[in-house]
Parts: sequence; structure tokens; C-alpha cells
Amino acid sequence: MNYDFRKSMVLPAVILFIALLLLNLIARNWYKRYDLTDTKMYSLSSSTEQVIKKIDDLLNIKVYFSENLPGEYGNNRRYLQDILEEYAAISKGNIRFEFYVPDSDEELEKEAQKSGVQPVQLQVIEKDEAVVKKVFMGVAIYFEDKREVIPVVLSTTGLEYEITTRIKKLVEKNKKFVGIVNLDDEVQTNTFSQVLRQRYEVRPLDLVNEIPNNINVLILTGVKDSLDANHYGNLKSFMDKGGNTFVALNPISVDLQTQKAEVFKSDVFDLLKPYGFTLTENLVLDKNCGRVNVMQDMGFMRMNVPMEYPFLPIIRSFNKNEALVNGLEQVHVFFSTEIQFDSVGNNVNTIPLFSSSNKSGVMTGFYNLSPDPKQNPQLRNLTQPAKLVAARSELTNEKMGTMSQMILVADNRFLTDDGGGAVPENHVFMMNAIDFLMGDKDLMALRSREITDRSLDEELVTDDAKSRWKWINGLLPSLLIIGFGFWRLQMQKRNMKLIEELYD
Repeated sequence: MNYDFRKSMVLPAVILFIALLLLNLIARNWYKRYDLTDTKMYSLSSSTEQVIKKIDDLLNIKVYFSENLPGEYGNNRRYLQDILEEYAAISKGNIRFEFYVPDSDEELEKEAQKSGVQPVQLQVIEKDEAVVKKVFMGVAIYFEDKREVIPVVLSTTGLEYEITTRIKKLVEKNKKFVGIVNLDDEVQTNTFSQVLRQRYEVRPLDLVNEIPNNINVLILTGVKDSLDANHYGNLKSFMDKGGNTFVALNPISVDLQTQKAEVFKSDVFDLLKPYGFTLTENLVLDKNCGRVNVMQDMGFMRMNVPMEYPFLPIIRSFNKNEALVNGLEQVHVFFSTEIQFDSVGNNVNTIPLFSSSNKSGVMTGFYNLSPDPKQNPQLRNLTQPAKLVAARSELTNEKMGTMSQMILVADNRFLTDDGGGAVPENHVFMMNAIDFLMGDKDLMALRSREITDRSLDEELVTDDAKSRWKWINGLLPSLLIIGFGFWRLQMQKRNMKLIEELYD
């Protein structure tokens, strides 16, 4: 009996198997991922690729992750494995990773805890009962004789940034130092200091002594009075030598307890003038703002009622031409003042960073801080154009042949734990600003990839637009259903006609 291979399924099956095998072998070293999200959040960014290129030796990643975790945590494990495979592929052999399950191995459990990955308590369902289980969900990264740890992976949000930040810190040869000068002992900036320590060595400084030469960027906040001659001289000397500074201040002191605001004078503001900055003695108001709880009479009761507070602008207007801010979605400022640019010469270049919305206003002279529009009518009249509240400047010192940079945010509370320091979006801007002043831009675009807020633009949400979309949402579904019904009716009539023709 002759077997006809041309009519058999064996030959096509063999060809298909060989083709799939070759395709998988090729895909191990070359692949293409199509990421349709607008921020490409499911693909490694160019920033990560630049960091990986700096790895010149073997980097080991040990992942200690328990098995049989509830749904969301199981997805975290799969996502982590996918992203690490991309890291390894891009590194061309310099990155290796391995997953370990320490739950049933006492030696692995000790190894995980020694590396900095501690177990966490997690409630899981086993045999229809809720039980608390000890699980591991951490990552340890080793390079040469150094180690960085992600103690627990609770979410995939920001995971690429966490991994890339730690890799960058490991492979950098020279440490970089950030100095913080806080001139107000009552102001706490611990949260920002902890965020900065993820990337840099942070040093609290006073101005009694000369600022050390190894300080790459100086942060200045807490100003409420003039400095003595020695402090002023040390600060000015740092700037004249080309030192880069981040400054968060304005000339208005606000006390929320007494609801009072007053202007103060300081010679520190004189240091801003060579950079082309002047801080006006006003408070910026914005229709796009945060809320505060206000006690209100509600019949026979007094209750806390959330109320918009235009003194707390939520900034969504960024300079799209500036890499430092063009990926941000929002930043919060507190009792900010307006920045104005001065014309000081060709050796200064000033660039706006972000400003309030086009529903703004300013309060000068007597500062009424009441959030109640009935007691504070100025809060209802917010029709002025945007007010600049953050900018940067480049100052060239022709005599000394140096260039110093300054980033200014006109907000005394931008770095404080009870103000801007508690806002995660502010952390992104702050880290971008320090990276920019360091001359290190690898991670700037990566930080702002995760979606934080996608609020509607209030300037576009007019009464006409609301009415138009209300009618569209009400009528369009009905019209589509009626149209679909007519189409089905026509198709049935056509089929019936065909059947009648067949049997005639």
C-alpha cells in the first residue's frame, strides 16, 4: 500500500513543529513587544536601557517569592518574572536572575532574611477558611560587593522604577551628595529626606561652616528671617563657585492656627536676584485646588464639611518643552506666591516650569485666609490668567568661569511633612529636580510613567459640553438599537425572498 504524503497531515505538522521551534530559539535573543498604553508602562523605558548599558560586570538578582498566593499577588509574581526577563535580554548576559521559594526550605528562609527580605503576614483562603500565612515577596540585587533590596513587592505600580533605581545606585562609581539647609527648627522634612536617600547620600547642614566641596546640590528651605553675615557669606560662596541649589520659599509667613499671614524680610531673597527671580508679596489663588474641612451649622448640628480652598492650588499646567516636568500630571503647592522674571543680562537664562490655571487670582495687602466664600468674597472671583509658581535659572559667572543652576518653588511648605512632603506627585518632581541639578537625567522620564491622576480639565467641562454629552449619551444607544433592529429586519426580508425564489 502506497502512502501519499501529499494528502497526509504528518508533513505539515512536522514543518509547523520545526518552524515553531526555530521561532522560539530566535525569540530567546530577539523579541518585539507592542505596548499600546500611552505611557508604555508595560515595556522597559529608554531610561532603564541607558542604566543597563552601564553594567560592566555580572549583576545577580535573587527573587524570594512564595507560591500559591492570592490572585493579585500571584499576578505580581508573573509580572516581575516578565520584566526581569526583559532586563536580562537587554543586558546581553550581564544580568541574571533566579526565583526561590523559601516557604518549605529553612536554609532558603534564613538566606532571604539575611539578604534583607523579611516575611510578611498575608491573609489567604485555604480549605474555605481565612488563615494568616507567612509569605515572602522580595528582591535582592547583588553587584560586586554591594547589595540593594526591595523588601516586599505588593504592587506592580512603579516596579520598573524601583528596580532600575537600585541597579543605578549599585553600578554608579562615585557617590553623590545632597545637602539640606533647613533654617526653621519647627519645620520637618523627614519624608523628603527618606525619598532622596533612595538615590543619594543626604547630609543635613548648617551655615556656620563653609559648605563642603563634595555637596553636589544644596536644598534651602525654612527661611523666615535674614541671615547673619557668616551664614550669608557661606551660602553666597557656594553659589558663586557654581553650586546648584533647590530653593523652596516665599516672603509670606502663614499661620493656619490663627489664620494670619504676614510678609517678612530676608537677605536670602537678594541671592535670587542674580538668577533673574523676584518673589512677589502676594498669595496665589486657583480654582483648581485642594479641600479643607470646615465646621458648618447643619440644622441642629455642627459638622465638618469639605470645602474648596484656593490657597492650595493643584498644578496641572507644565512647561511641555522641559524634560524636568513634561511627564508630570499634577503637583500640589501650599500658600504659594507668584514668581516674576527680571531682565538682568545675557549671562542669565530663566525658564518657567509650572504655573496655576487660567482661573487664578492673587491676594495682596490684607490676607483673608477664610475658606468660606461668604466670608471671603475674593475666592469667588478667580478669572485671572495663570501665575508662575516654579522656575529654573542658569547663571554664568564670567569672572570665575562657572555656571550655577537654581530651581525655585515659591512655596515655604513644599518640602515639609505637613505640606508638600506628604504628596507623592511632589516626590516625583523633587527627584526629577535633584537629578536635573546633578546632571543625571536617566530616571527623569521613568518616574512619571505611572498614571497618578487623570482628572477632567475643568476649563473644557463647560455647561454646554455637559448638556451636549448628556443628550449624546441618552440618544445614541437608543438610535443604535433601533438602527440594528431595522438592519435585522431587512436581512430577514432578504433571506425570505431568497428562500421563496429557491422553491418557486
